[in-house]
Amino acid sequence: MAQARIIIAGVKSGVGKTTIATGLMAALARRGLKVQGFKVGPDYIDPGYHTAATGRPSRNLDSFLLSEDVLREIYLRAAATADVAVIEGVMGLYDGQARSGAGSTAEVARILKAPVLLVVDATSLGQSAAAMVLGYACFDPEIKIAGVILNRVAGRRHREILQPAIEGATGIPVVGCLERETRMELPSRHLGLIPAVEIKGLAAVLDRLATVVSKALDLDRILAVAGQAEELVPPVQLLFPAQPPREHLPIAIARDAAFNFYYQDALDYLEACGAELIPFSPISDSRLPAGVTGVIIGGGFPEIFLSELVANVSLQEDLRRQVTKGLPLYAECGGLMYLCRGLEDLEGRYWPLAGIVPAICRINKRLASMGYWQAVTWRSGILGPAGMTLRGHEFHYSSLEVEEGFPWAYCLTESNRPEGYASGSVLASYLHLHWTGSPAAAQNFLGACRKYAGRKPNYLPLST
Repeated sequence: MAQARIIIAGVKSGVGKTTIATGLMAALARRGLKVQGFKVGPDYIDPGYHTAATGRPSRNLDSFLLSEDVLREIYLRAAATADVAVIEGVMGLYDGQARSGAGSTAEVARILKAPVLLVVDATSLGQSAAAMVLGYACFDPEIKIAGVILNRVAGRRHREILQPAIEGATGIPVVGCLERETRMELPSRHLGLIPAVEIKGLAAVLDRLATVVSKALDLDRILAVAGQAEELVPPVQLLFPAQPPREHLPIAIARDAAFNFYYQDALDYLEACGAELIPFSPISDSRLPAGVTGVIIGGGFPEIFLSELVANVSLQEDLRRQVTKGLPLYAECGGLMYLCRGLEDLEGRYWPLAGIVPAICRINKRLASMGYWQAVTWRSGILGPAGMTLRGHEFHYSSLEVEEGFPWAYCLTESNRPEGYASGSVLASYLHLHWTGSPAAAQNFLGACRKYAGRKPNYLPLST
């Protein structure tokens, strides 16, 4: 079991963590190493780049959605067959949930006993960079900052100011320096990075990143630091079943350019518990895969593919027909948007959609909700009985227009705000869950699929 691991953290958001982490993964993979990528937090887009760079599915490590034991189990399962693990942080090193700091990169570094490389945006900085690094190093003695990567350096003279100042004041080595002129950036749009599945010529982009990083970073020194990480002991109680499942419940899962936001370990857990996940495309498939016992439609950017989604009327009709017969359907964020009666875009145009959730979805110019939430189920449904407490994350610019009597799925406890839709065999919500952080909900969903497979659905009619 490989124990070599390193965390790429930033002093704040926007310093170039994703580009550097992805480039490092690509550069190490080019050397012939088996590289396992990870992302701290609830991000879906960055892991897509990691996966493309390494050829191995990237994993999310989220200390708010997951217990410490489950987080360590997820890490160890994926890293067991790798030579080195590269873990990309989230936001600034110590940024997490207000007050508690839950979900921060620092918390994951502590749980995994992992050394940290701190990325500093050197724009307009001189000796002050040393004070910044010193502050990050002293803020929490449990966090080992083992090296510094300087990004957006103006040139050789700028580096000659920065590097001696940092190393002299902190004793922490500068292990890499990327100059501003390299323009080493990943493609983005209004909501951030463009998902890797949408990018043509991604291999060439990653090859350039690998070349730049190989020249700018001391890869041998970084591998030496990663190899000095303390040994991690597996949890005593494991979540994933020790034996493969005897059953195989066929469950359709939306997988295309519009819907591709999934936590890999959440899907692995469903499969370990008996699910056979069969991909389908709401963009191009005319109907659901034959014989499925449930459907999952994850997040994504359906608003980018509205013309294709709206044109595929046959898939929408098949989905509605099977749901009225009791087929369990679980949807998150983009999936919720797709299930609405229709969507109104920023230009005021109306796009008719699946019509399963009795609501109109409207795209807003401003962020509607972002952050971690504790949610309590409002009523019994495919995830379990009323009163269950779940943890999830929201990030969306759209909102729902609903009528009186709308069957809400959850109450978000801190804000006392209703959220999502739950009726009959359907639960759709803006809230992203992680099945390994909500194993009871996962088991209840699979139980609903088993009941449907046995043609013994126990649901009320769909509320419209």
